[in-house]
This record gives sequence, C-alpha cells and structure tokens, in this order.
Amino acid sequence: MKFYNSLSNSLEDFHTLEKGKVSIYVCGPTVYNYPHIGNMRPVVIFDILRRFLTYVGYDVTYVSNYTDVDDKIIKAAKQEGKSEKELADYYIAEFEKSVAEIGSISPTIKPRVTEYMDEIIAYIDNLVKIGAAYEINGDVYFRVNKIKDYGILSGVNIEDLKVGARVEENSLKESPVDFALWKRTDEGIKWPSPWGEGRPGWHTECCVMIDAIFPNHLIDIHGGGYDLKFPHHENEIAQSEATHQNKIARYWMHNAFINIENEKMSKSLGNVIYAKEVIARYGGPVTRLVILNAHYRQTVNFTDETIKEAQQIIQRLQSAYKQAALKLQTNKIDINEGQPLFIDKFLEALADDLKTANALSEVYDVLRRLNLQIRSRETDFNLLNNLFKTLTDMFYILGLDISYVVFDSEISLLYEQYLISKKNKDFAKSDEIRDFLIEKGIM
Repeated sequence: MKFYNSLSNSLEDFHTLEKGKVSIYVCGPTVYNYPHIGNMRPVVIFDILRRFLTYVGYDVTYVSNYTDVDDKIIKAAKQEGKSEKELADYYIAEFEKSVAEIGSISPTIKPRVTEYMDEIIAYIDNLVKIGAAYEINGDVYFRVNKIKDYGILSGVNIEDLKVGARVEENSLKESPVDFALWKRTDEGIKWPSPWGEGRPGWHTECCVMIDAIFPNHLIDIHGGGYDLKFPHHENEIAQSEATHQNKIARYWMHNAFINIENEKMSKSLGNVIYAKEVIARYGGPVTRLVILNAHYRQTVNFTDETIKEAQQIIQRLQSAYKQAALKLQTNKIDINEGQPLFIDKFLEALADDLKTANALSEVYDVLRRLNLQIRSRETDFNLLNNLFKTLTDMFYILGLDISYVVFDSEISLLYEQYLISKKNKDFAKSDEIRDFLIEKGIM
C-alpha cells in the first residue's frame, strides 16, 4: 500500500504507528456559511480512504474538526443577529446535512475549537515558557526562526517570506514571518488568558485537538486541501516540532480543487456554488461520482458534460443492481450469502495512492459481467450472487448510495401477480403493478 506524502513529495509505503490501527485527522470547515461544493472534496476523498482502510482490516479513528471561533464567524453572527454559538451550531448542522447527502460517514470524532480552550491556552503558555513564542501587548506570536527546517512541507523560504511580507499592524513583532498564536481582542467572543482576554490563532487549534485526542501526539495521516499546505499545515508542523520534536503526522495528504466549467471557484467570478444546491439538483451519488472520476491530487471539473456522464453511469449502475436483486430474490437466492469476486484489482487501485478512477474501471468491469448474467437464459445464480456482492462492497467503499429493495411476502406476491398478468396478457393490470414496483424502486 502506497500513498503520496506531501512532506517528502513522493509515493511512500504505508506503515502505521500502531499495528492494525490508523489515525487520521482532516481539517474541517470554519462554520460561518453554507459549505460550497469545493468543501465536499476532502469530505469525499478522506471518507473513501477511511472506508477502504476499514474494509481491508484496519481499525480507523477518523477525526475532523469544526472551527467555531473566527473573525468571519463574529462578523457573520453580527450580520445575522445571532450569537457566535447560534451561528456555528446552524452551519455545522447544514454542513452535516451535505456530508450525509453526498454519502460520507460522519467522522469518529468531531471536535469543536471552543471545547478545547483550556488546552489551547496551556499549549500556547508552554510554547512561551520554552522560548518558542513571545507576548507583545496581549498578542502571542510563534518564533519561526526556532524551526530550522521551516518550509519543509510547502517549500516556502523564510527569507522570501520576509521580503514579501506586508506591513503588519503590530510592528513590534520580532520577525514579519512570526505568526499569531493568541490575539488580544475586545470584540466578539473571547476568553481570559495569562495575556489578557482574546482568541486563539487558527494554526494552534488543530495542533491542540490532535494532542488532546491522540495521546502519542503523533498521527498516521493528516489531510486537507492544497490551500492548507501554507501557512496552516506548515505552522502546525512548526508548533509540533517545538513542542514534541515531531512533524505531527507521518503522512500528509492534500487534495486538489474543484473547478466550475474550467474556472476556479471564486467570489469575484461569481461562480461559487453551495454543495446543497448541487446535491439537490443532481443527487448525492452523481455529485460524488464527478469527484471520484479524477485522482484526488488532480483538479475536478464540474461541467455539463461531466455531470451528464456521471448521471448516465449512476443510472446504469442503479438499473443493473436492482435487476440483479430482483432476479436473485425472485429465484429464492439468499443475497446475503454472496462472496466478492474480481475485487482484487479494485482494492489494488485504491492501495495505489487512492486511484479512484482506476477503481471505477473495475466497477464497470463487474457491471458488464453482472449484466451478462442478468440477460442470460442460463443464469449462473451463484456467479450472479457473487457479482452482486462484489458491487455491494465496491459501492460501500466508494460511498455510492445505490440500493435495492429487500423482498417481503407482500412484494413477492405482487411480483408473482405481475408475472401472471403479463403471461395472461392482462396488460392493464401488469402495467399497474409494474408502475407500482418501479415507484417503490424494485424494478
């Protein structure tokens, strides 16, 4: 199993810190607005990583946080006439709706920054005590020059940063590249600290939550979007180096962005699309499939063409899956007894840096085999059942919400009546029953 490690800029064999267990932390949203479709990319990618690792036998702890204190939250709360907590609670609920609708499983743990304020203050206080941070007029800054290999993740150069640094409001900083750990404030939500009332800096929050949740202060995988490499993840590493002499994670994985009609999403272009709008229009499986059609380190392009292609594929998958379930159940085959076949190449594709497009090719191969058995006059029901189980497992790992209806006595009776009516050429009755079965998702 190999994954691309942003820390080394290379594919690396995957070895866990603890045998049989995987720890994953993914930076979650700052909850001041509805999530846009780009926010769903890490939600989908790291959900598949978690599902895949679980399927092949690992015990996975998957953590993704909510930043529920931030200047943007304070501003939005004022505009909407809510408290910061009310605003954060609302948009967390909206985010979780989109997560569920796009087919992702809720993380094992979903910490909020405001739940860890005591730990954050203690963490910053320790950085001050060991000389890695300093206080100026109630603000606390990290001494970047204390980290010899600062820039190891993002490739930034400290001297270049100094040259390009804008004029800071606090010109008393020791260096223009030093970043804020604690910000004094009189406005909005704030907490008492040794340096006066204020709020934490963004970069410290994730360090502290990882420390609090994972007692070894080191995790297997840290994930997020490319845009978090610098400064956020670089500054996480710096603080962890100062505190624990480690880089907080063994593997750093970053996903690329989502474009809309070949253009990067931006407010200035007016092409930012909320996830809930895309999902409501096209459905979770279609939206998810568009994301899966590209490797996670490549840009995803949402266009009329890519959406239409995904719609057609999902329709074919749903149709074949339902037909297979129908044929198996009407022939009294226990669909729970199937064994996955032809799944090795699918798993190999995901074990090779999560190549979802290659994995989908294997799904389509199984679909082709399944359709041959559905149409055959001499169906091998054991093979059909195994192919059905294979698709079931593939759908689970990819998070594609494609389902079938389990027959009960009422459905079985209706289907028998449908076949009898059709045989007797009572087309009015057979059409009526067929329409009902289609409406219920059985045919």
